[in-house]
Amino acid sequence: MPPKKTVLDVGNCVPDHTSISTMLTKNFSVNVLQADRLEDTLSTLKKNEVDLILVNRKLDIDYTDGLLIIEELKRNPNYQSIPSMLVTNFPEHQEQAVAAGAEKGFGKLELSSKATLDHLAQYLPPLKE
Repeated sequence: MPPKKTVLDVGNCVPDHTSISTMLTKNFSVNVLQADRLEDTLSTLKKNEVDLILVNRKLDIDYTDGLLIIEELKRNPNYQSIPSMLVTNFPEHQEQAVAAGAEKGFGKLELSSKATLDHLAQYLPPLKE
C-alpha cells in the first residue's frame, strides 16, 4: 500500500464533505481532514503536513468566497507550495482560482468521474487493487 497523503477539505457542508471524503478514501491512499474557514485552515496546516487542499467555492459556515482562502494560502510562504484546488461546477470560478495560483479543481457534479479521478491521481497515490 502506498504511503498515505493528507487532504484538507475546507468549507464543505457535512453531506458534501462526506461525499468528497468517501470518493477520496475509496480511490486514493489518503487521510482527509476538515476545516470550515480560514482560521481553522491555518491552524490545521500548522499542526499537520497536508499534501492537497480542496476549498469549496462558497464556505458552508458563512458563505464567504473560498477563493479568498486560496489567495491567502498562495500569499503565505509557508503554504504557497501546497497544491490547492477550488471545488466548483462553474468554469469561470475555476479560471479565477487558477489565476490566483491554484491547480485546476473539479465540481461536485463530476466528483467520481474518470476525469476527476485521473486529475487527482497527479497529486494523490491511487489505491492498489
